[in-house]
Amino acid sequence: MSEIPAKATESEDPSDGARTDTAVGTAADEVPPVDAMWQSSPPGSMYDYIKLASFSIGSDGHVDQWSLRAEQLFGIPAERAVGMDPIESFIDPDLRERGQRKMAEILDGREWTGVVPFRMPATEDGVRGARALAEVYVMPTRTAEGDKAAVCIVVDVRTLRSIETDLAASQAIFGQSPFGFLLIDPDLRVRRANQRFASTFGGTPDDHRGKGVHDYLPRAEAERVAATLRRVLESGESITDMHVTGFVPGSEERRHWSVNLYRVHSGSGRPIGIAWLGTDITARRAAAREAAAARRNLALLNEAGARIGNSLDLETTARELLDVVVPGFCDLATVDLYQGLLVGDETPQGLADGSAELRRVAFASAVSDAPFTGVGASVAVGAVHHYPFNSPCADALRTARPQAVPGEDGGLVQSTLAVPMVAHDTVVGLAQFARTKGSEPFGERDRGLAVELAARAAVCIDNARLYRREHERALILQRSLLPPGDPEASGLDIACRYLPGNSATARPSEVGGDWFDVIELPGHRTALVVGDVMGRGLRAAVAMGELRTAVRTLALLDLEPAEVLSQLDEIARGLGAPGGVQQATRAARRPREADLSEVYLATCVYAVYDSVTRRCTFANAGHLPPVLVEPGEAALMLDVPPGMPLGVGGEPFEEVEVELPEGALLALYTDGLVESRDHPLDEGLQAFVGALTDPGRPSPDRHSSRTAARADTHRDLEDVCDHVLNTLDTHHGEDDIALLMARVQGLPAESVGDWTLPREPRSVGRAREQARAQLLSWDLEPLVDTTELLVSELVTNALRYGEGEIRLRLLLDRTLVCEVWDSGLVQPRRRRARDTDEGGRGLQLVGLLSAAWGSRRTPRGKTVWFELPLPDGETGLTDPAEALLSLF
Repeated sequence: MSEIPAKATESEDPSDGARTDTAVGTAADEVPPVDAMWQSSPPGSMYDYIKLASFSIGSDGHVDQWSLRAEQLFGIPAERAVGMDPIESFIDPDLRERGQRKMAEILDGREWTGVVPFRMPATEDGVRGARALAEVYVMPTRTAEGDKAAVCIVVDVRTLRSIETDLAASQAIFGQSPFGFLLIDPDLRVRRANQRFASTFGGTPDDHRGKGVHDYLPRAEAERVAATLRRVLESGESITDMHVTGFVPGSEERRHWSVNLYRVHSGSGRPIGIAWLGTDITARRAAAREAAAARRNLALLNEAGARIGNSLDLETTARELLDVVVPGFCDLATVDLYQGLLVGDETPQGLADGSAELRRVAFASAVSDAPFTGVGASVAVGAVHHYPFNSPCADALRTARPQAVPGEDGGLVQSTLAVPMVAHDTVVGLAQFARTKGSEPFGERDRGLAVELAARAAVCIDNARLYRREHERALILQRSLLPPGDPEASGLDIACRYLPGNSATARPSEVGGDWFDVIELPGHRTALVVGDVMGRGLRAAVAMGELRTAVRTLALLDLEPAEVLSQLDEIARGLGAPGGVQQATRAARRPREADLSEVYLATCVYAVYDSVTRRCTFANAGHLPPVLVEPGEAALMLDVPPGMPLGVGGEPFEEVEVELPEGALLALYTDGLVESRDHPLDEGLQAFVGALTDPGRPSPDRHSSRTAARADTHRDLEDVCDHVLNTLDTHHGEDDIALLMARVQGLPAESVGDWTLPREPRSVGRAREQARAQLLSWDLEPLVDTTELLVSELVTNALRYGEGEIRLRLLLDRTLVCEVWDSGLVQPRRRRARDTDEGGRGLQLVGLLSAAWGSRRTPRGKTVWFELPLPDGETGLTDPAEALLSLF
């Protein structure tokens, strides 16, 4: 500073000192006791905050007394300060001359007040002191000897200005704060309140001085808050976001505040009270409750989406709804579904007035299994009932709108929501949600949530109903495509089982594409087929039907097993193509592009059994291997090359021929029998083989009659089927199960007549003689004439159009079969002869007199055959003479 700003006053009365003495003496008479004068009272002395010091200057202008406060302010001990010239020690050199003049004036008896810039004296090691600014008040005085002296009082200006700034800021914060601000003294009384607090509780801020928390809060709440205030005052621990509940004057609405508490200290660090900062959070609490309710409802909806509809069973879906809502949404709940929907009706009767019969399918309670009596009499689960026309429940069913039903006096239920279960604009049932007394009543938000929950469950129930209908239809279709009853075959005893996916499991299985078939072929041969279309549902069942029909058609063409599977493979590839087999074949020749058509894959095993030779030829398209059990031996899986599944294409199929011993057991099956989630395929196959291995099972008596032996064998085979199904895990319901079992019973030698004829005209007569003799030995005299005529025609055709030697074979089983073999490859073709033709009627005659006839290729030529029914006294035979006359 360039100068010392100062303000000086000089006493006008020379006897100023005497006047002072008088004044002091007068004041001394009024001064209170020393103890009362020096006691400290809250909030404390101002000198706790202001840096104030004093020292005295002797008549020589040097310091002769140095206070402890001066030591703290200037950092100079008394022993060093006493005797120091303050002007030389603290004032900069350019201001010292002015300072000496002022000192002379002061020692001359003048008072002086001013702001003085100064520098701390250098330390003993020569470090220069810091600059500072002080306000100085100098008062002239005299020493005991009467010399002039002065007393100096120094205040740190920067500290004083900081206190002024802090005080202004404190006043602004306290007065302008949007929060309720209180200063509470150690007696827990309000010492100061701001305008915000006063505007909430009424009056002016001064009106609240001296009040306690009991003047604002209910007793229990006030006791809790007072205890918290004492803890803060004693421990100094701050409290953040303490929730306080009470009322404001003139309002019955419960209010909520968030309060922060902290202890307030004086400048010396002594506790002088508690600061209270409160915020009204009533609206925030209400919004938080709304948000919590919304989150709770959203969580409930998410849980419903995850838990409802996991099963395609109507009753299970209803129970899943109640598992979600009890106890999270209500205390008791029921679900009623229309009886018509449960029994499979498309449109339940009585929907218009809500009086149709309903069945209670689910009930849940969170109150010790208390019965649900919210509306009408109690209804047991499974009972069929209906609601009165004027009841709220019937009204809800009629209007498809929820209805609130108040609880009965003295009852357990406080209120009930009757919510119709609507799916695709169709009411499928009624859900009732009830809350007991003491619970929060249902609100509009709860009503909307109940409608949403019921709608979600209704859609799942309707989906389950539609699925059940589709499943039943697919099952009917699938069963209609399977062989009816117990199939019969020459030289085989057949037993079969088909188990669809179990709809009673937790997640009902869709119908699958498993099938089996037994096809009778010419020459007392039999084709055994077991297959499985990959996939489930109606499409798989339809694809299975198409493949089964194709198998039967191809089998009747008498193709080899490998060729049958090759043709089936082409057909399977054409099932998913828009243009069928031809389109699929053309597409296979084009460059490979994105194929958007469906792909149908299936596995199949096809076997042809010859009852005369007991030889069986197998071909496999990716199916599980057949199992053979020879008499007295353990079961084994036949080594049949698996091949590729049908529909893959591009790979040939191999054949394997196996000779089956008499009494052997052959088993064909699908993967549902040996594989499930709990049992891998290898484990299931071992269990299946083990179940078929039963050395102690008796075999039929060879010496008994053929009919009795076959009956005994059939009963034995049925027992084997039941034993297998009971032993294996067949109740998993994950897949369909098809099991086809055949017991080998070859034609005995006495039932076969086989002759080789030379290629000469006399062979025709010899063939008739052999046939007559064989039929007479079989006691089939009624068939002799017809058989002789037809044998003559076939042998004549073989002589005229065939090649090589001729073979004649007669087979007796359930029918009589005659076969004529030759080495020619040209198949006979039936044609209609004109009236003027002398020949061309032989095959027509065969067709008229026989039950069936045909031809097939063999490895060395062809076979032409016909079949005649055995005489049973009921079926009459065609007269050969009438048949001949009918040709003309």
